[in-house]
Amino acid sequence: MAATKRTSSGTGAKAASRSRGAGDNSAPAIAEFSKEQELHAYREMLLIRRFEEKAGQLYGMGLIGGFCHLYIGQEAVVVGMQMAKKDGDQMITGYRDHGHMLAMDLDPNGVMAELTGRRGGLSKGKGGSMHMFSKEKHFYGGHGIVGAQVALGTGLGFANKYRDNGNVAMAFFGDGASNQGQVYESFNMAQLWKLPVVYVIENNKYGMGTSVERSSATTDLSQRGASFGIPGEQVDGMDVRAVLAASERALEYCRTGKGPYILEMVTYRYRGHSMSDPAKYRSKDEVQKMRTEHDPIEQVRKRVLDANWATEDDLKAIDKDVRARVAEAAEFAQNDPEPDVSELYTDILL
Repeated sequence: MAATKRTSSGTGAKAASRSRGAGDNSAPAIAEFSKEQELHAYREMLLIRRFEEKAGQLYGMGLIGGFCHLYIGQEAVVVGMQMAKKDGDQMITGYRDHGHMLAMDLDPNGVMAELTGRRGGLSKGKGGSMHMFSKEKHFYGGHGIVGAQVALGTGLGFANKYRDNGNVAMAFFGDGASNQGQVYESFNMAQLWKLPVVYVIENNKYGMGTSVERSSATTDLSQRGASFGIPGEQVDGMDVRAVLAASERALEYCRTGKGPYILEMVTYRYRGHSMSDPAKYRSKDEVQKMRTEHDPIEQVRKRVLDANWATEDDLKAIDKDVRARVAEAAEFAQNDPEPDVSELYTDILL
C-alpha cells in the first residue's frame, strides 16, 4: 500500500478528512496513489456504476421486483475501504448493498441473479436486492431493517475479539440510520469492551427524502460517538484517496486493540432513495453540480490522464470490458431458472 501524504482537499462536499479525537490533529490526509492503485480504483468503481445502471434498467423492465436501492455516486466509499482492508475483515451494511458486494469480490452473476430472484443468486433467489450474504467472502449481508446491521456488526467485532483473530468488522449505515437507538447501544458496548469495529456512516445528505439538516440536531455525524469516547473523522467520501487514507487509520486503530472508530463518509447519491423515489425534494441543478464537480470516477479518470498513466483509448477499453462483464451478469440473471417450489421450505429458522 502506498504511503500517505498530508495535504488539504476540497474535492468533495467537505474537506478530505478531519481527525476528531483520535490523537491525530494533523492536517487532512489523502493517500498518494500509484498507477496500479488508480487503475484498480477506476475499474472497481466503474464496475459498481455500470452494474447499478444495468440493475436500474432491469427494474424498469419489470425483471427486478420489490425494493431496489442504487449506489450510484457513492462508489468511492466502499472501494476505498476495500483497498484498505485485510483478508478476514468483515463487512455488513444496509439495503443499499450491491456496491459493497461487488467490492468484496462477490460474483456479479450471483448478485444480479439474486436481484431477479433466480436459482443462481447468492441467496438462492429468495433474498432479493436487500438480503445477500457470503460467509466465504466475509460479507454478512444487506439488511432491510434500518440500523439493524450496526448491532450485528458490533457482534462481529465481539467475535473477532473473542477469537483474537486480528480481524476488524466494518459496519456501514446511513445518515438516517445514525439516529436509531440501537446504534448508540452498539457504540456503548463496543467502547466498553474495546471491540474492533469501524462504524462507517455513509452520509449521502438525505435519509429517504429528508435532508440531514432537517432530521439531525447535530449534523457532524463523526461526533456521534463523542459521549462514549469513540474517535471519529469526517471524510470526503467522493475522493477514493481520502477514503483509503482514513480507512487505513481507522482499521489500524481498531486492529491494535484501542476499540471502535467512526468514519463519516460525506458522499452523495445521484438517484432517488430507491427506484420508486422521484427525488423531488432536491433540485436537478444540485445533482448535476455534484456529478460535474465531485464525481468519484471522473476524479480518478482525470488524474490518470493528467499523469499520462493511460490514454483515452485505454480507459475506453476498461469501460468496454466492464460493460461486457455486466452484460454477461444481466444475461445470466434473465435466463437462470427460478428456484424450485420446494425452496419455500428450506433455510427456515424455527
